[in-house]
Amino acid sequence: MTFSIVATDGTAAGVAVASKFLAVGSVVPEARLGSDGQRSVVVGAAATQATAKWSYKVDAVRLLGEGHDAAYAIQQVTAADPEREHRQLGVVGVGSQATYTGHDCLSWAGGRSGADDSGRYAIQGNILVGEQVVAEMERAWLEGAGTPFEHRLVAALLAGDAAGGDARGRQSAALVVVAAGEGYDDSGVRADLRVDDHPQAPQELARLLDLSDLYFGTAEDVKPLTGELGAEVAGRLAELGYSGPTAGALEQWAGVENYEMRLTPDGIDARVLRALREATSH
Repeated sequence: MTFSIVATDGTAAGVAVASKFLAVGSVVPEARLGSDGQRSVVVGAAATQATAKWSYKVDAVRLLGEGHDAAYAIQQVTAADPEREHRQLGVVGVGSQATYTGHDCLSWAGGRSGADDSGRYAIQGNILVGEQVVAEMERAWLEGAGTPFEHRLVAALLAGDAAGGDARGRQSAALVVVAAGEGYDDSGVRADLRVDDHPQAPQELARLLDLSDLYFGTAEDVKPLTGELGAEVAGRLAELGYSGPTAGALEQWAGVENYEMRLTPDGIDARVLRALREATSH
């Protein structure tokens, strides 16, 4: 019922998943940070699916944190489970990766795992239109080397969806990414996005990731608020009801729209400028 990619680039770990199933993000993904005694570090990530078993993902990542590799984690969590042949599990640690598909998973079911210079991955799916789904996900992941990690995960998910994805259709999708010292309030959660019920769930997840970049990204391609641009920004802010010194008016508007993390004393961020232009009529 589900297809997913579990991956790490060494500094971040995460899962992207889609399914014809309500709120797949509440069941399938797990990504965790740990500590090396001095600092926070990536432990790894896991995805439990088919006849999903919650403890699989929790125990698998715990075993990674104890120093075991992904193959050992899968062997341990499946060994004592009489229903293991109906389940799937993908596990990726900083130094290992593995995917498991039980023999009685509904067809088509299978997975692939591997590593390149930019990361490790495990891709798996069941009730798919065919093997091309995981093949296209793998291709997109490998070709995405050098792109931001969370975008690389979603690109792989979209490739699987474009190849046919879940044979029953679309309903939900999710993305979870952790990275030490990153995310809101340095929580370590770089992304935690869920589309619980949507007819184009993978595409909606990609839209939410773009919004997450806008709201939680830092300033880039900054232009000074001088000359014609300064006058334009002041005019557009006044149109929205924000007057006074341009920098102060921009700060007020950005606070309302949740763009504070992209504010900079050096001028205006390119994405904030685009949003301001889209919000005004001229």
